Amino acid sequence: MRTQKALLVGTVTIALVFLVSLAFAGHGGGKAHEAVHIEGGEYVSIAGSILDSHDEPIAEAMIEVRLNGHAVAHVETGRNGHYMAEFMVEKDAMETASFEMEVRKASFGAKTVDFAGSEFAKKGDHYYLIEKIALDRVLGPAFWISTVVFIIAYALIAFELLHRTIAAMLGAAFMLVLSYTIGTINPEFRIFSFEFAIHAIDMNVVFLLMGMMIIVGVLKNTGVFQWCAYISYKVAKGKVFLLTVILMIFTAVSSAFLDNVTTMLLLTGVAIEIAVSCSLNPLYLLIPLVLASNVGGTSTLIGDPPNIMIGSYCGLTFMDFVIALALLCCVGMLVMFVYTKLVWGKDYAKAQASVANVEEFTAELKEKYKIYDPTLLTYGLLILGFTVFLFLSHGYWHMEVSIAALTGASVLFTVGILTKKVDMIHLIEKDIEWPTLMFFIFLFVLVGAVEEAGLLALIADWILELSKGNFLMAMTLILWVAAIMSAFVDNIPFTATMLPIVAYLTKVIPGSENTLWWALAVGACFGGNGTIIGASANVVTMGIAESKGYKISFIGFMKTAFPYMILSIAIAQAWIMIFRPT
Repeated sequence: MRTQKALLVGTVTIALVFLVSLAFAGHGGGKAHEAVHIEGGEYVSIAGSILDSHDEPIAEAMIEVRLNGHAVAHVETGRNGHYMAEFMVEKDAMETASFEMEVRKASFGAKTVDFAGSEFAKKGDHYYLIEKIALDRVLGPAFWISTVVFIIAYALIAFELLHRTIAAMLGAAFMLVLSYTIGTINPEFRIFSFEFAIHAIDMNVVFLLMGMMIIVGVLKNTGVFQWCAYISYKVAKGKVFLLTVILMIFTAVSSAFLDNVTTMLLLTGVAIEIAVSCSLNPLYLLIPLVLASNVGGTSTLIGDPPNIMIGSYCGLTFMDFVIALALLCCVGMLVMFVYTKLVWGKDYAKAQASVANVEEFTAELKEKYKIYDPTLLTYGLLILGFTVFLFLSHGYWHMEVSIAALTGASVLFTVGILTKKVDMIHLIEKDIEWPTLMFFIFLFVLVGAVEEAGLLALIADWILELSKGNFLMAMTLILWVAAIMSAFVDNIPFTATMLPIVAYLTKVIPGSENTLWWALAVGACFGGNGTIIGASANVVTMGIAESKGYKISFIGFMKTAFPYMILSIAIAQAWIMIFRPT
């Protein structure tokens, strides 16, 4: 416990120091060259945009304008790639003037454009020119450094060689400090700026997760989740397979409206106790539950972190996810029931036979798993219902889902404090997973760095070339690559990496609309079922089981879970091909 608390405090402290330090560094940098006033002279304006080979804007490109070989203006493009250079020239000098405009940006080839004064439009004593310039990417020092750092950080995260929050923070810190030190001396080493790093952080995702953590942190003080497990056993009447199916349904639905990690945190301990009481290996119950949590979480915007990231990135609403994926997830659950029966059916039959007195055991569970704060539960369910309503209708209000989550969290938190039902300090310290939130922040910075340096553009071009612009091929590649990759590495950083790639492919492949986003969502979420490290819910659940003496190996989990993952992705492939959800 002390070690975990020390890690939490240390992580947050280092992160705050890191961000404050960079805030001071972020104020540095050059300024635009101001036009020198020339008495009786004429104003000249050159405006336009700088784009890459994908017609995407290039931010922070440095532009130098030279008149007859002498620099007259220095400007930098904004986030939209636009620029405007203004300067003055001697009166009547435009007729014979020659101009050069040089554009430079790390990871792009420098480009110089020549034009004569006679090409400018004139209004009064003001000359205008609009110039759009496309730059080609090059694999320079910034590209290779950012790519290597990203891969190292990714490996540290995927194979748990270092805590994922620390790994992401180290990678982000290294790229930023390199950009502000060596990058200041040699611009080819400048990966990105502090301002770009801040812009890359998707606070909608961060605030949504924080809000849901607070809501669940308050609700778990009521005992409602343990009570639901008791009701499940009561309804099943001692039939272990039926109990498993009921718990899987409850887990899937809870994961759809809370999130799969939180759901498994709340249910794992209870499931282990019930399994032990039935003389059933708890792993035979926990594995189906964690598979159900990942499938159920796929059906909504807030059910699984990859969906939160996808929805926030491309503006898909809660109902968009439900309409496109809910029925597919229901089919996946039905197949999972059959699969569970085939794999563990004999074990469930033995466990059922071992329960001598079902009614007596049910009475024990009733006594043990009670709702011990019905008042707080009533308030909580009302506020949660209102929050879910905002989730369902946020598209109508043009409101980010994080606002709905924070609204529900703040109201429920306030109720808990005023009624003295909730310990504020305990909830803030224990129930809000600060390392997870910090991990998301630094992960967004890492992905923003490789996006700026050109790695993601390179991958997008490769997928486009391999698919030859064919929708079916592109969809298949995204779905299966996402599934296989998410099985062996955490699906959160993988999804963050794929977001800008899929965004580009949706623009250049005719008829793709939102379908490629659904392929990515299903691939990342269903694929997380493949191995024990494929999704955060898997890691959390098996970690709790191991702490209670029920350990399963990487291969042991994979033997039972990976075949279902392949089966579910095949079903998803057929579903998307037939119904083409948009």
